[in-house]
Amino acid sequence: MDILGIDISKNKFDIALLKDDQYHTATFSNDTVGFAKLQKWLKRLGADHLHACLEATGRYGDALALFLHEAGHQVSVVNPSRIQAYAASQLRRNKTDKEDAKMIAHFCSTQVPKLWNPPSTALRELQTMVRHLEALQTMRQQERNRLHAGMPSTAVREVVKAHIAFMDEQIEELSQQVRDNIDHDPDLKQRKDLLTSIPGIADVTAARLLAEIPPLERFDGAPQLAAYAGLTPREHQSGATVFRRGHLTKTGNAHLRHALYMPALVAMRWNPIIQAFVTRLQQRGKSKMTIVGAVMRKLLHIVYGVLKSGEPFDPNYAVKLRVSA
Repeated sequence: MDILGIDISKNKFDIALLKDDQYHTATFSNDTVGFAKLQKWLKRLGADHLHACLEATGRYGDALALFLHEAGHQVSVVNPSRIQAYAASQLRRNKTDKEDAKMIAHFCSTQVPKLWNPPSTALRELQTMVRHLEALQTMRQQERNRLHAGMPSTAVREVVKAHIAFMDEQIEELSQQVRDNIDHDPDLKQRKDLLTSIPGIADVTAARLLAEIPPLERFDGAPQLAAYAGLTPREHQSGATVFRRGHLTKTGNAHLRHALYMPALVAMRWNPIIQAFVTRLQQRGKSKMTIVGAVMRKLLHIVYGVLKSGEPFDPNYAVKLRVSA
């Protein structure tokens, strides 16, 4: 099977086709026109069966990954940190888009990453709506901040007020559509009910989590999901003298990471498992922000467990484990 490495960006993508131990490179626009040209280019080279690999870089690669999957090719969408680490292990010195595509192809050939399957139509629709809802809420807050900062122009102040009122209506309408989208899909409805059984997670957060968490089959366990969200701690220690405070990698799905921040604060007050976890961290002298990051990661582990098992959250789970042991 031929290997296709893809370096994706907003407006274009560079590819490296590894065929018969030789690289063939090209660049196409990141749109339907570019996808059609890619298909003709692959056909001309006789690349009928591919394992294509690209980095998980926000939304830029979603359409291309779906296009290749629907064309019958195998597709892998990989955390960029894995590619970076692999490139470092190969002592790569040059960095261009074409060289990045070659490196991704080489990674795919030697590491054989897991295959990607596209989310359902309902889930793709939900993700689009949730992300646009977040954008509207951010814009509304920006306008509110401008209004509260004070404006010397009465005319501008009235325009800003009208804009805020308009966005209020848009947010309410889209929020209802998000609820309807979930309630009318049996799978999404079931998973939402599982998520809201966790103290600290209400309907809004459940919708954001449903929109951003890929099918769990992509992960071997909760730690991999945490890494996907960029919630894996990074420590730096060497010998007895070099030690830097640990921090989150933040290399992953920022939307998923942001969705967990406020629920983590709520869970610290109301979730018994999280409360016990926080107490242990405090006793070990961890800083406040370190604890919040750890709680976000712990909460995501609980989310994984609830969705994987199909069972609602059980606050007595840890107690039952100790009793049965």
